[in-house]
Parts: sequence; structure tokens; C-alpha cells
Amino acid sequence: MNTLTASEQAAGWRLLFNGKNLIGWHSYLQKKPGKAWKVEKGCIVLDKNPHSSYADDADLTTDETFRNFDLKIEWKIAPCGNSGVMFYVNESPAYRETWNTGPEMQIVDLCCSPDSRILKCRAGDLYDLIAADTEWVTPGGQWNRYEIICDRGHLQLFENGHKIIDTHLWTDAWKQLIAHSKFATMPDFGTFHQGHIALQGTENGKIWFRNIKIRTW
Repeated sequence: MNTLTASEQAAGWRLLFNGKNLIGWHSYLQKKPGKAWKVEKGCIVLDKNPHSSYADDADLTTDETFRNFDLKIEWKIAPCGNSGVMFYVNESPAYRETWNTGPEMQIVDLCCSPDSRILKCRAGDLYDLIAADTEWVTPGGQWNRYEIICDRGHLQLFENGHKIIDTHLWTDAWKQLIAHSKFATMPDFGTFHQGHIALQGTENGKIWFRNIKIRTW
């Protein structure tokens, strides 16, 4: 786990998680990762409890920002869990949450989370904007692979090797999608062409991430 093959290195891939610690990451609007974010057995783990504060489990955010990229990440979530991967996040005190600016590829348990029954809120969906054409996700407790490719506004989302969304950002059609979503009241949502990648803290349960790698151009 958390290694690159020679061919991946030659193609320009690099790890965003070294499998040992959270160097390169911090909690949103904080200087370091919150206490609920840990590394266990080569995985980034969020293990919150009823006593966890907001600062403990605030979304884990890359120190770096990215413009054009291909991101691969593996995740599994406890039954009924709900999380996501945000991108083009603009980190500023003007925005309380990562999702105030960054679109989200939804992570949710297939079987029992309420969101798993709502179009545009299922696993793999571009949250509240575009529904995936097919669900290729596994039930809670099993590993899944996501890939997010952002190339000059061309966005492609892959779930366990299957392309499920293909769209374009920052166009008039994109603006219309936002205007008819929960983000309509957030004037800067989905407008940034460069930003952080963030892993969302679960609303409940436990989540694991591993093999996080990126290629940029």
C-alpha cells in the first residue's frame, strides 16, 4: 500500500499520503490535523466519538493547491457513514466549510445511509449537482476506488474503474446547475480554478483512506 510503481513514477504520479503520518495535511482552517484524524495500519482514519469537537474532526485538507490533476484514492466507510472528497477548495476564514467553495464527489454507505436513496447524493455523485449514471460502489466496510480528473475545466469522475460522470466546470450550464442546488446561496461555490483537496469528516461512523496519489500538469 501507499507506494508507486516505476511506471507510475515515470508518468509523473506522486503520493499525497506516505502511509506513516499526516505530513502534507491539516484540518481546514487549522495549522495541523485534528485529534480525530489518525494513521492506522497504513490508512488515514477518522475515528470520531460523541465527545469529539468540531476542531477534532474538521475536514482533512492538503497543504498544497492544485489546478489540473488526476487524483486517485481508495476509501471504505463504516455502515451508514457519509463523507466525501472535495476539490478546488478555497481555504479562507470567509468560508466556514470546505464545501462552501469546493465541489464534492460523494462518499456514502450504499445500504443504509438516507443519502444513498437520493439522486445527486449517492456514492460517486457530484454532490447535489449531477447524479452518477450507475452505482458501482460496494457496501459499507469494503474498499472502493475513486478517480477525479480535472483538466482545464473538463471533469471526469470514476468509481471502481467505471466512468460515471463527465462534465465541464465554469460554463453557463455549470452555473445553472449551481443555481438549482443547495449551493445557490454560496456565490463563490464552484468558481475557483485552483484549490485544495479535502477529505470530509463523517457525519457518523468511521472512515478509512489509503493509496492517495496525484498527477499534475
